[in-house]
Parts: sequence; C-alpha cells; structure tokens
Amino acid sequence: MQTAFTAGQLADPQTAASHTEIRKCVHCGFCTATCPTYVLLSDERDSPRGRIELIKTMLEDGGAPAKEAVTHIDRCLSCLSCVSACPSGVDYAQLIDHGRAHIEAHYRRPLFERIFRWAIPYVLTRPRHLRAALVLGRLSQPLKPLFEVLQLRPLAALLRLTPKLAADPQALQAHSGPGANRGRVVLLQGCVEPAMAPSIRAAAIRLMTRAGFEVVLVDGEGCCGALSEHLGRVKEARGFAAANMRAWMRAGPVDAIVTTAAGCGTTLKAYGHRLAGEADAAQVAGKVRDILEFIGEVGLPAVTRPGKLSVAYHAPCSLQHGQKINAGPAALLSQAGFEVRPIAEGHLCCGSAGVYNILQPQLAGRLRDRKAANITKTQAQVVAAGNIGCIAHLAPALSAPVIHPVELLDWATGGPRPPGLTAE
Repeated sequence: MQTAFTAGQLADPQTAASHTEIRKCVHCGFCTATCPTYVLLSDERDSPRGRIELIKTMLEDGGAPAKEAVTHIDRCLSCLSCVSACPSGVDYAQLIDHGRAHIEAHYRRPLFERIFRWAIPYVLTRPRHLRAALVLGRLSQPLKPLFEVLQLRPLAALLRLTPKLAADPQALQAHSGPGANRGRVVLLQGCVEPAMAPSIRAAAIRLMTRAGFEVVLVDGEGCCGALSEHLGRVKEARGFAAANMRAWMRAGPVDAIVTTAAGCGTTLKAYGHRLAGEADAAQVAGKVRDILEFIGEVGLPAVTRPGKLSVAYHAPCSLQHGQKINAGPAALLSQAGFEVRPIAEGHLCCGSAGVYNILQPQLAGRLRDRKAANITKTQAQVVAAGNIGCIAHLAPALSAPVIHPVELLDWATGGPRPPGLTAE
C-alpha cells in the first residue's frame, strides 16, 4: 500500500513503525474472511484492510479524525484473527493500537462516552473497586430494561456480565505449599479475574505446586495494561507495565511469569515492545507463559481422576491468534481424560475482546450468539475457555457450564471439583 507520510511525521518512531506495516499490506483480502465484523456487516471499512486504509489516512492527515473513521476503528475487536490469516505478515496490532492512541489524543467524544471510558479502567483494574461494583451490579439487575429503553446499552451490558454469585473470598487466600523442587514462578494476580472467578487462580496454584513449582504472588503488581491499551490510553498502559516490571524484579529470580488470563498473556509478552529501551523488559517478557502453555512445557501431573466428561474447547483469540498457542490446550484436556470436541468457526471471536462487549454490546451480542450456537451443536457437557472475559461473556448464553481449562486439569490431577460443575 502506498503512503504519503512526511519526513517530519516519519521522525516519530511510532509513525515510522506503522508506516512499515501499512506498506506491507497488499489488499489481498485473505483477512476479510476471518474478520468477525466483516463477516457480520460485509462492510469493507469494517475489515482489517479497510481499517488499515482508514488508519493510514488518519495518521497522514493528523489532527482530529473523522467521526466515521472512529466508528469503524472502534468496531475492531483486536482479535488478531487477521494476523493469523495475513500472508504478508502485517503487524495489525501495531496499527490498531496506534490508531486508537491517535483517536484518544485527538478526538473529542460525547460526554457520556468520555466518562464511561474513563470509568472502565478506573474500576476494572482495581480488584477492590471491581468487587464493590459487582455487588452494586447484582443489586441493580432490575434496572436492565430501563437502561435498554434509555439507550444506555453499555450499562445494560455491564449488568449482563455481572455474576449471580459473589466470589469466594477464601479462594483468594490460596498459596503454594511445600515440596517445590523444580523451580520458582510468579503467578500474575490480575485484576478482573480475582474478583469474578478466584477459583481459577487457586486451581492454577494447586496445579503448579503439584507439578513441583514454588508459586509466588508478588506485592505491588497490578493490571497488565490490556484494558487501558484497548481504550487507546497508552501512557496509562505503559505505567501499569513499568510498575509490574519493578515488582517482578524485586521478587528475585524466577523461571517463568505465568498468567491464567489469555488476554493478559498477549499484553505481557509484548512488554519488550511496550517498554522499548528499558533494561530487562525483553528478557522479562520472554519468561511470560500462559498457564496452559506452561503446563504443556513442564508436563501435566499424574492424572488421578480421569475426566470422562465431553468438553467443547473454546480457544480465546488472545491465545490462538495473539500468542499462537493452538493445539496444546486441547491436547492437555485429552491427556487428562476429557473427550474434547472441536467448535465450528473456532477462529472467530466470541465478542468479549477485552471491553468490547461493554463498548459495542450489539455486535458483541451477535458474535456471542453465533459462538454459543456453534458450541451447542457439539452437545458437550462442559465448555472450557482460558480467558475470564470469554467465560463471563459466553456463560449467560449457554446451558452447559463454562470453566477455565486449568480448573479441569486441577480436578483431574487431584484438586476439587470446579465450581459450577454439577456432580456426576
């Protein structure tokens, strides 16, 4: 693709990087068939190559972008399915992140949007605030119809995502036990997951301890920065990344930094790029592992209770497209004795995508229903999804329980029955 950036614009490293990626795009169209919004809307501007054109024009022109361009860029899920399909190797993540940052810096949104987009990271990146918000959300369930009537769909979407039950505070106290002899790992505590499903982290700690590793929960660690990045708040995301780096360095030598949220893992693995120029950033990013990736590398502990259940494995986009982790999680579930059933259109996003299901609830709902229909066709007894966003988004649309794979692996190797899984 041809560009018309000035020499002054290309002096900016971010613009120079985007210029390189834009020029790789040859408009071949392979990305369109894999793009969820193009599949739904059939609008070229809602395809990756269409958005690349919009971003190119927006960056070349500088200043405030057109409202139409913002609309189509906002509709991108950042699922990165297009990256998996692109034969030219375009780093679409670089372009969409740059485009969002430019919009955040130069475009003035309506007042409600500005307040809401500020409130999302303020609440979701702070577990204490989020737990209070979940209580408020449960009390506010009767207001959902009113929010729909008033066209306050993002607020209605938040209420739909609110779990019916409070998180078990005891699960938050889980810690690694004695007997670790294979190494030492940091487990990212995260922000959304501990408040909504603390049993996931507890299962991961038990599983890694059972595999022979000391598990460290680091003080001073916070959000990975993914939510802020999705909103174009680059400085805020970089601040989270730098704080985490400092916390991990204080923790001493570790063999890996493990996360149970696939979305966080994609962001953590990009710290070398996000914190370019900072000492040790690339080295630390190289130690990041998704929990399923880590267990696949070190080996699943002995299976003491074969699963026997049929499991529909939903691969989060951040895992299969962002981190290129594909067959491993399903193989682990099979090794644990579960019957794994593939899901049709497994490459398409479920619509969760960070805060997308809050900011774009109508499109997210259509994608969720499409995914739920394909999952239902498998007739599986359980759905396994390795990202809290996918779990919260899909659960209301399915009759089968939606459980993190690490909880199933923990159960099969000696842990307790996962919450939400009915007795046999």
